[in-house]
Amino acid sequence: MKNFSRRSFISKSGIGLTASVALSGLSFPAFFRNMGLVIEQPFGFQSWIVRDMLGKDFPGTMKIMASEGYKLMEMCSPEGYNDLGFGPLTKIKPADMKKIINDAGLSCPSCHFGFSELTDKLDERIEWSKQLGLSVMVCSSFDLPKTAVLDDWLKAADKLNKAAEKIKKAGMITGCHNHHMEFAKLDNQLIYDALMNRFNPDLVKMQFQTQVITLGYKASTYFNKYPGRFISSHLSDWTADKKEVPIGQGIIDWKEFFAAAKTGGVKYFYVEMNFDTMAPSAAYLKQLS
Repeated sequence: MKNFSRRSFISKSGIGLTASVALSGLSFPAFFRNMGLVIEQPFGFQSWIVRDMLGKDFPGTMKIMASEGYKLMEMCSPEGYNDLGFGPLTKIKPADMKKIINDAGLSCPSCHFGFSELTDKLDERIEWSKQLGLSVMVCSSFDLPKTAVLDDWLKAADKLNKAAEKIKKAGMITGCHNHHMEFAKLDNQLIYDALMNRFNPDLVKMQFQTQVITLGYKASTYFNKYPGRFISSHLSDWTADKKEVPIGQGIIDWKEFFAAAKTGGVKYFYVEMNFDTMAPSAAYLKQLS
């Protein structure tokens, strides 16, 4: 796969690119937009990255992330992630949480929930989500054991379809997040494809995690294969030897990614990487905005 970087493209093209922009009569952002390289939506971050910081200083952490150029944040349900670093946030009412986020210059359209929250406590979680002002409720994982068979995955998909009916009636979208395990095969089927065939496309939209590039699967392949079936994506970049690097410095072809994301219907982009890569990743994405 070709590694594309707008910065390297500019440096390699030099005067030729400058002249092309001048002749086109467009500004640099407009020129790149015409080339299809610009992110049309604001980009954000997944709160899992800063979970240790959130409990110590939630308002301050929001301001730090906003100062780096992030416009959105995706929460993790404090109740569902109580033992995973989000426990201190259970003391904050969702309306107050929304105000803190907004006061920092961010918005929070989406949140991750544990599967049991969406099956056993759905009414309560819907109400909490409405108070936070969410547009999307994402199932983070089915939490199935490694011994699960394909039928277990399909039954879980059926349960999420059912929950999604109520979530849609509440005015929100249901999302489903992937990890590595969905890109294993059972009964000679890729689990991910089996789930896509099982989910009701009018009820459940997917959130694609680009980390599966380390398994050889590209987000762009699935955006094009299942047009309109996606709502968001978690962004990270990797070297050929599977080391995480800031976005734009790895093997993912981001030009291809963002072009295909339009086909896939992706509305929200959230960076989810090691904290020390967040600032350079934002800087790269801002060049495409």
